Amino acid sequence: MKNSKARITAIGSYVPEKKITNEDLEPMVDTNNEWIIQQTGIKERRMAKENEFTSDLAYMAVLDLQKRYVKSLEDIDMIIVCTMTADYKTPSVAAVVQGKLGIKRAGSIDLNAACAGFTYGLHVANGLITAGLNKKILVIGAEALTKITDYQDRTSCILFGDGASAVLVEYDEQNPSFLSFFLDSKGEAGKNLYATSISEQIAGIDAKADGTIVQNGREVYKWAVSTVPKGMKAVADNGGIDLLEVDWFIPHSANLRMIESICEKSGYPIDKTLVSLIDYGNTSSATIPLAMDLAVKAGKLKNKDKLLLFGFGGGLTQAGLLIEWNI
Repeated sequence: MKNSKARITAIGSYVPEKKITNEDLEPMVDTNNEWIIQQTGIKERRMAKENEFTSDLAYMAVLDLQKRYVKSLEDIDMIIVCTMTADYKTPSVAAVVQGKLGIKRAGSIDLNAACAGFTYGLHVANGLITAGLNKKILVIGAEALTKITDYQDRTSCILFGDGASAVLVEYDEQNPSFLSFFLDSKGEAGKNLYATSISEQIAGIDAKADGTIVQNGREVYKWAVSTVPKGMKAVADNGGIDLLEVDWFIPHSANLRMIESICEKSGYPIDKTLVSLIDYGNTSSATIPLAMDLAVKAGKLKNKDKLLLFGFGGGLTQAGLLIEWNI
């Protein structure tokens, strides 16, 4: 990414204590542990408490970041929360988090690109810092998806979980993290993955009035497997490297079978692919940073490693980033 002046300097994460195992779902819908693992690779996911919301998860992720990296938050000048499960229509989750943290003079915005949200958030943060508009930005992927999950829909309720992860992006002209990007959207197919509280026809479909997630899994799967490999190649090409020179591929953790198909079609090895879905399920905008942080804790990410982050999902939207790990 030409002339980038931004670097990722810290990461933190948080997931709720309560686990929902595959066995827990068996009395709710016609499913079983073996079928869920075979179809998705997911073993369990986390569920926020009744009085625990997206802003709470985001706040705890930032506290984890601060504790582990001993970072001052006082001079943060922008907070970007990537989410599709905001506590309110207004105020934004970012504003609520700013208030909880007591940060002064920080801008705050929410960004909704669903499962591509975190990569879009990083892209925006890099742009703001490189343009000289900000110096220090919190980018948070946070979701409380279990609050909008239909636990009578056996095809979708097995997927979703709650969690949050935060990164700090700071001005650094000498050692920037951001190398290249790729963005794309296909709004005409947005009806294949939506959630709304409006009881009327939207985009030619009869929208559910209860606000729960509706997904045409087959169509989303076909779209992702056919387009993400091309996007991966575009990110690598834009960064001036071969795809196989990427040290780690970190896709949105939607479904392990989908990721396996994407790797097969792109020619990228699955054993160099990082996911968070096995223990946390699909946490939408939080899946990529959660996978990053799991890799940090496992000692997998090394200085100067090149990571290809690729979010894809509701919108339908895609966002790929090639970054150099310099924490």
